[in-house]
Amino acid sequence: MPTTQEERQMLEKTACELRLKIVDVMEWSGGSHIGGSLSCADILTVLYFKYLNVDPKNPCWEDRDRFILSKGHAAAGFIPALAKKGYFPEDELRTFNHFGSPFAMHPDSNKVIGCDVSSGSLG
Repeated sequence: MPTTQEERQMLEKTACELRLKIVDVMEWSGGSHIGGSLSCADILTVLYFKYLNVDPKNPCWEDRDRFILSKGHAAAGFIPALAKKGYFPEDELRTFNHFGSPFAMHPDSNKVIGCDVSSGSLG
């Protein structure tokens, strides 16, 4: 699927916005795995805003594409990408890694809308 110049510019802008949001999440949460989160910003942007067949208004849609974040410690990149896609309001990201928040250092599919698989186990 070729990318038009306009589409490429939109993806670059979205990836830049996502990286800025990741830095915000780091500040709000008191720190996280910044390298892993920033390093996947371009990949998450291209997948969620060009290729993945998902619907934030119907997150449990049976025919949706599934995404597995195998490096769960990059949740500070993944969760803002879901917010940017429209799964939940971006202002909820301010609760990342706070007590009672659904957003933690590793994604939990039972708490995060749009997260199909809990991940992050390193052992």
